Amino acid sequence: MTSDAETQIREATRKREKSKAAFERDDAALRELFVTWRAQGVGPSDMARWSGMTREWVAKIAPDPKRARDINAARNIADS
Repeated sequence: MTSDAETQIREATRKREKSKAAFERDDAALRELFVTWRAQGVGPSDMARWSGMTREWVAKIAPDPKRARDINAARNIADS
Protein backbone atom coordinates (compact mmCIF):
# COMPACT_ATOMS: atom_id res chain seq x y z
CA MET A 1 0.00 0.00 0.00
CA THR A 2 2.80 2.43 0.85
CA SER A 3 4.54 1.79 -2.46
CA ASP A 4 1.28 2.51 -4.33
CA ALA A 5 0.93 5.79 -2.48
CA GLU A 6 4.56 6.69 -3.11
CA THR A 7 4.29 5.85 -6.80
CA GLN A 8 1.12 7.86 -7.28
CA ILE A 9 2.44 10.85 -5.36
CA ARG A 10 5.76 10.87 -7.21
CA GLU A 11 3.95 10.59 -10.55
CA ALA A 12 1.59 13.43 -9.66
CA THR A 13 4.53 15.55 -8.53
CA ARG A 14 6.37 15.02 -11.82
CA LYS A 15 3.22 15.86 -13.75
CA ARG A 16 2.73 19.02 -11.68
CA GLU A 17 6.34 20.14 -12.25
CA LYS A 18 5.94 19.71 -16.01
CA SER A 19 2.68 21.66 -15.96
CA LYS A 20 4.24 24.43 -13.88
CA ALA A 21 7.18 24.74 -16.27
CA ALA A 22 4.83 24.90 -19.25
CA PHE A 23 2.68 27.53 -17.52
CA GLU A 24 5.68 29.69 -16.67
CA ARG A 25 7.01 29.46 -20.24
CA ASP A 26 3.63 30.35 -21.74
CA ASP A 27 3.03 33.12 -19.20
CA ALA A 28 6.39 34.71 -20.05
CA ALA A 29 5.54 34.57 -23.76
CA LEU A 30 2.16 36.21 -23.13
CA ARG A 31 3.79 38.96 -21.06
CA GLU A 32 6.27 39.62 -23.89
CA LEU A 33 3.39 39.93 -26.34
CA PHE A 34 1.61 42.39 -24.06
CA VAL A 35 4.73 44.57 -23.84
CA THR A 36 5.40 44.36 -27.58
CA TRP A 37 1.88 45.24 -28.66
CA ARG A 38 1.46 47.91 -26.00
CA ALA A 39 4.59 49.62 -27.37
CA GLN A 40 2.91 49.55 -30.80
CA GLY A 41 -0.18 51.30 -29.46
CA VAL A 42 -2.60 48.47 -28.71
CA GLY A 43 -4.62 49.33 -25.62
CA PRO A 44 -4.72 47.26 -22.45
CA SER A 45 -8.51 46.97 -22.62
CA ASP A 46 -8.36 45.20 -25.98
CA MET A 47 -5.57 42.88 -24.90
CA ALA A 48 -7.42 42.09 -21.67
CA ARG A 49 -10.56 41.20 -23.59
CA TRP A 50 -8.64 38.96 -26.00
CA SER A 51 -6.71 37.18 -23.24
CA GLY A 52 -9.36 36.92 -20.54
CA MET A 53 -7.15 38.88 -18.14
CA THR A 54 -8.15 42.05 -16.35
CA ARG A 55 -7.32 45.42 -17.86
CA GLU A 56 -5.46 46.37 -14.69
CA TRP A 57 -3.27 43.29 -14.87
CA VAL A 58 -2.39 43.94 -18.53
CA ALA A 59 -1.68 47.62 -17.80
CA LYS A 60 0.62 46.64 -14.93
CA ILE A 61 2.54 44.16 -17.09
CA ALA A 62 2.71 46.49 -20.10
CA PRO A 63 2.47 50.11 -18.98
CA ASP A 64 1.96 52.88 -21.50
CA PRO A 65 5.42 53.62 -22.94
CA LYS A 66 4.41 57.22 -23.71
CA ARG A 67 3.50 57.80 -20.09
CA ALA A 68 6.92 56.64 -18.91
CA ARG A 69 8.57 58.92 -21.47
CA ASP A 70 6.44 61.88 -20.33
CA ILE A 71 7.25 61.24 -16.66
CA ASN A 72 10.98 61.10 -17.43
CA ALA A 73 10.76 64.30 -19.46
CA ALA A 74 8.97 66.05 -16.59
CA ARG A 75 11.70 64.90 -14.19
CA ASN A 76 14.40 66.19 -16.51
CA ILE A 77 12.69 69.57 -16.75
CA ALA A 78 12.27 69.74 -12.96
CA ASP A 79 15.94 68.86 -12.43
CA SER A 80 17.11 71.63 -14.79
